[in-house]
Amino acid sequence: MGKSKVTRQDTNYILRTHNLKVYFPVKAGIILDRVLGWVKALDGVDLTLRPSQVAGLVGESGSGKTTLGKAILLLVAATDGEILYQGKNVCTFNKEELKAYRRNVKAIFQDPFASLSPRLRIKDIIGEPLEVGVGMKKKDVESRVAEVLGMVGLDRGFMGLFPHELSGGQRQRVAIARAIATHSEVIILDEPTSSLDVSVRLQIVHLLMDLQQKLGLSYLLIGHDLAMVAYMSTNIAVMYLGKIVEFAETEGLLRNTIHPYTKALIESSLPDHPRDKKVRTVLPGEIASPLDIPPGCRFHPRCVRRKEICSQVEPPLVAVGNNHWVACHGEGHNGPNR
Repeated sequence: MGKSKVTRQDTNYILRTHNLKVYFPVKAGIILDRVLGWVKALDGVDLTLRPSQVAGLVGESGSGKTTLGKAILLLVAATDGEILYQGKNVCTFNKEELKAYRRNVKAIFQDPFASLSPRLRIKDIIGEPLEVGVGMKKKDVESRVAEVLGMVGLDRGFMGLFPHELSGGQRQRVAIARAIATHSEVIILDEPTSSLDVSVRLQIVHLLMDLQQKLGLSYLLIGHDLAMVAYMSTNIAVMYLGKIVEFAETEGLLRNTIHPYTKALIESSLPDHPRDKKVRTVLPGEIASPLDIPPGCRFHPRCVRRKEICSQVEPPLVAVGNNHWVACHGEGHNGPNR
């Protein structure tokens, strides 16, 4: 994570994005099809996911979190930059390498009812990736499906059911089973508990953490709920308007928060003690449109600590401590290792 250029010799990661950009054209007219501008959903994102690590990604709606997950899953095309998997650029993969990548990098989405085909039984939802992606014979698929269902707390009786016959928590367990069935290494968790009843959210969180420990999985956890992300993650990246503005180990980020946007997120998300009378930071306005990004620091129109330089120069992401990076012109935080 940081400004340094990715080198192929640095292999202490399983997945990395380097200067990743995803722009969507805004067009007008049916015949001329003119491009009026570009929505800069991702505008140069550097993020590293190491083996058996849980990296959290937080930010407001419109910050680019889900787009980053989709780019890693190859659901949207990158405009520029690199997605590196085990030291190789995914964009250069041949057909077999792409097949292996899709087998090893999976996703669990926010709404399990929308992500599971209503026309397939549970055994086919989990079994299809095993037949198509792994090439497993049909006689072995059923036993593997039963095995992974057991790993997520469901018995064989669920194999013949359809998604609509399950509760929300059970559907999400099926989605988890599908993700781990192919012995995947990386799982993108996009708001995995936000659509569930409060009573089952903690059960799913504990299940995900148990599987991560048992299987050695690497998670990229995308979420709005900073409390949940902080509980699960070893590291947290804070994203604002297509860029990462702060990154640190979870404990260090909560103990030594530097960027004013991160401070506002933490104050609004994590509960205080009832006797704590401190005044919370209230951010004015809303996140800007990625079609019209402010000059300089893209957060400066809402920042209560902004300076003149903030509206003129975009701050780079620099080291401010051990495994802690921040992009801010704030006094005392604009140099490395401060």
